[in-house]
Amino acid sequence: MSDATPDYRDTVFLPQTDFPMRAGLPQREPEWLDRWERMGIYDRLRAKEGRKPFILHDGPPYANGHLHIGHALNKVLKDFITRSQQMMGRDARYVPGWDCHGLPIEWKIEEQYRLKQQNKDDVDVVEFRQECRKFAEGWVETQREEFKRLGIIGKWEDPYLTMNYHAEAVIAAEFMKLLMNGSLYQGSKPVMWSPVEKTALAEAEVEYHDHTSHTIWVRFAPQAGLDGASVVIWTTTPWTIPQNRAVAYNPSIAYGLYEVVAAAENATAKLGEKLVLADALAEGVMKSAKVEEFTRLRDVPASELEGVLLAHPFRGVENGAGEWDYDVPLLPGDHVTDDAGTGFVHTAPSHGDDDYQLGLKFGLPMTYNVEPDGTYRKDLPIFGGQAILTPEGKEGPVNVSVIKQLAYSGALLAKGKVKHSYPHSWRSKAPLIYRNTPQWFAAIDKALTDGMGEYGDTIRARALASIDRLVKWTPQTGRNRLYSMIENRPDWVLSRQRAWGVPLTCFVKKGARPDDADFLLRDQRVNGRIIEAFEKDGADVWYHADFKAKMLEGVADPEAYDQVMDVLDVWFDSGSTHAFVIRDRADGSPDGIADLYLEGTDQHRGWFHSSLLQACATKGRAPYKGVLTHGFTLDEKGMKMSKSLGNTVAPADVIKEYGADILRLWVAQSDYTTDLRIGKEILKGTADSYRRLRNTLRFVLGNLDGFSDAERVEVAEMPELEQWVLHRLAQIDHQLRKGYDAYDFQGVFQTVFQFATVDLSSFYFDIRKDALYCDAPDSLRRRAARTVLDILFQRLVTWLAPILPFTMEDVWLSRFPSDEDSVHLHDFPVTPADWLNEPLARKWDAIRRTRRAVTAALEIKRSDKVIGASLEAAPVVHVEDADVLKALKSVDFADICITSDLSLTADPAPNEAFRLPDVPGVGVVFELAEGEKCERCWKILPDVGTHDHAGTCERCDDALSGAEQDA
Repeated sequence: MSDATPDYRDTVFLPQTDFPMRAGLPQREPEWLDRWERMGIYDRLRAKEGRKPFILHDGPPYANGHLHIGHALNKVLKDFITRSQQMMGRDARYVPGWDCHGLPIEWKIEEQYRLKQQNKDDVDVVEFRQECRKFAEGWVETQREEFKRLGIIGKWEDPYLTMNYHAEAVIAAEFMKLLMNGSLYQGSKPVMWSPVEKTALAEAEVEYHDHTSHTIWVRFAPQAGLDGASVVIWTTTPWTIPQNRAVAYNPSIAYGLYEVVAAAENATAKLGEKLVLADALAEGVMKSAKVEEFTRLRDVPASELEGVLLAHPFRGVENGAGEWDYDVPLLPGDHVTDDAGTGFVHTAPSHGDDDYQLGLKFGLPMTYNVEPDGTYRKDLPIFGGQAILTPEGKEGPVNVSVIKQLAYSGALLAKGKVKHSYPHSWRSKAPLIYRNTPQWFAAIDKALTDGMGEYGDTIRARALASIDRLVKWTPQTGRNRLYSMIENRPDWVLSRQRAWGVPLTCFVKKGARPDDADFLLRDQRVNGRIIEAFEKDGADVWYHADFKAKMLEGVADPEAYDQVMDVLDVWFDSGSTHAFVIRDRADGSPDGIADLYLEGTDQHRGWFHSSLLQACATKGRAPYKGVLTHGFTLDEKGMKMSKSLGNTVAPADVIKEYGADILRLWVAQSDYTTDLRIGKEILKGTADSYRRLRNTLRFVLGNLDGFSDAERVEVAEMPELEQWVLHRLAQIDHQLRKGYDAYDFQGVFQTVFQFATVDLSSFYFDIRKDALYCDAPDSLRRRAARTVLDILFQRLVTWLAPILPFTMEDVWLSRFPSDEDSVHLHDFPVTPADWLNEPLARKWDAIRRTRRAVTAALEIKRSDKVIGASLEAAPVVHVEDADVLKALKSVDFADICITSDLSLTADPAPNEAFRLPDVPGVGVVFELAEGEKCERCWKILPDVGTHDHAGTCERCDDALSGAEQDA
């Protein structure tokens, strides 16, 4: 610029804001957390009156370790919901909680004992429980701070803990409702058992891993019939053979009588021996037995199998002491298939559910050969004291011992090994066994005497009715999964043989049988005393020596009753939380029913499941109106995260590098209904989206500098472009509220992000920069644009606050600094319905399409270095459609295309005109703008240089003159 040319840079209204482009989230987010805590944001929101409550009930994590990325996903989703529901006008309460009892914590304390060469059983049970409590308290504090760092809003200073005295009292009270309504019973049946942890496990505590098992084919010789042919069974659990009580067959399977003709030299099969096998499996069995040639002699109809008695393979063995000298009946069973095995199923009622059910049907005796640590009872002949699994979870000697004895007895036809999916404890990672033990159960098909039969008389009926009639499922597939689980599940095993938990608060009559009417002491006076004692001193009092006498005083003779010392399944604890959190707290709901439960898909067999069963047993229906499930977190390649693979992503590491808002944005950008991937490259992409959004908000802030209500323009007075922006806002407001209500956070964010980056940054802001920077402050166009920016600010910042709470607080305070205000104290602004203007929207759709053709034509010229900027152009735009041409002529289309001039014509476009295939009927002919460049706005116009202010166009000259007059 020469000395003679004026410098107008200071007269242009460039954006002014202190809002930084670099977010610095890892450093600045803790400051906002401290600020919110000082302000008491959560309690201030609760003080807003007249709002309908919305209760998201927190599924309690275990208090036993640092948070993993799955925890972060879960809690962030919950926070999206509570924040958005609050900002849509509800009283969205969120009480975080922790599961504090149970084996995960007890196991950690036992590990500490083992490291010190100490035995847990030598420690006083109350002292041991106190150690578990202290351990849980420590992790609650650690996890609380880690959750808060994610920006989760909730009642953190008063969470719920299942080990609080009131919680323990309510859990006991809920259990005693089962005692009183008739659903509680003691039964002896096979349950999933951990020999390492010495306790029964719930299905939710079981995970399946590949495991290599012994597999054997065993002959069972008939006492009579079947032409003397042996029935062959196949099993992958040789250790269960000593407990065999029957062999099952299926009458619908085709069986045959087979004779061995030739066999390998090392085969155990004997030439000429006869075997009964399912026809579909005979060839495979013979191959496994190294039989080289065999003959099928005839059919063996089901009628011939009926009533046949077999000999146990160990019948009459030396040193057997007659243990196995009983008959083994052949019994029909629908569970037998010819998909694998032999078509006959070895049946040990004490060690398998199908076996147990068959035993119930036909009155088979149960066996009690296996001790809690997985060893055989010491007085069992031959195998006494031997272990199925070692204390370390490795294979013990029993399987091999049984196989050797079968071979010695001549019953082993073949053996091998098979790799298959097998149940393991998700804590100790050790294999499990089915073991028959006396346990306490809730009968889910027994008619209850509680007067709460609106949805059915049994727990199962109430649960199924609740699933279909009372609960909204997100996604809907969750309904099908839980329904099938409830439909097919057995009775609920409530008891655990552990120390750290809420005891089964009941007493049993000495000498009575479980099916006797007076076996259980049922007395509300006793129940009330127990609840009162637990409220005062916690569940530890159950273990005091004089507790039984105190509870039964004046009601029953303490010497006539035994006190049950098992503890409740920890899933009963968490399943009862609706009672002591939602029902009992002042910030709950008297009906004890939550609007929403939200957890991962594994909780269909966990918390959703146990809460449903527990509530159906004690309140007659589901404790929730809605259930939302999310997937698991995977690495960028779709692999399950594992420390051994080194592919884990810790929330603390992401926060340290990027900040919690980036982690939250990753959640918002993901489809949580499926498994979610996360890793360095994905987080880089998330951070890039964040920067683009931050740029948009910075533009809004910068161009609102000094804005006041005096500038505001009524909608009817605004130019069409501003009215179109308001139309889009009205559309988005509807979509966004609907999306937040449907928990579609991915849809919500994408809607707002596309609007901010495409409709605003790439279109509206691009066009209106010129008016905002160069128009006179009192010009209608500039005032209207600033009014719209103010409206945009109010909506964008509040709409995004549930997802990006730290950043939106930063944006809000950058404009409205205050020690007492926060964006999180505001609701989404009400958007007037009359902003919707469909005819205007259709018109501007046509204008935007035509603009794309013009900007694409100019981009080619820019790439070819013909022009440096679009203001150097004055294109001629040929438009075939008369309505579109009329629309374009009704606006300043040159301004919209950011050119200095532009001509519109209905003349046919010449061949050299630029065309876009997806914008038919529009041709663009490039022309250079004529005139001089305005030194203030840079438009090239013929009138530049003809005004009072040198080197300016008419618009800029007027703006400068007005500024001088104001001065």
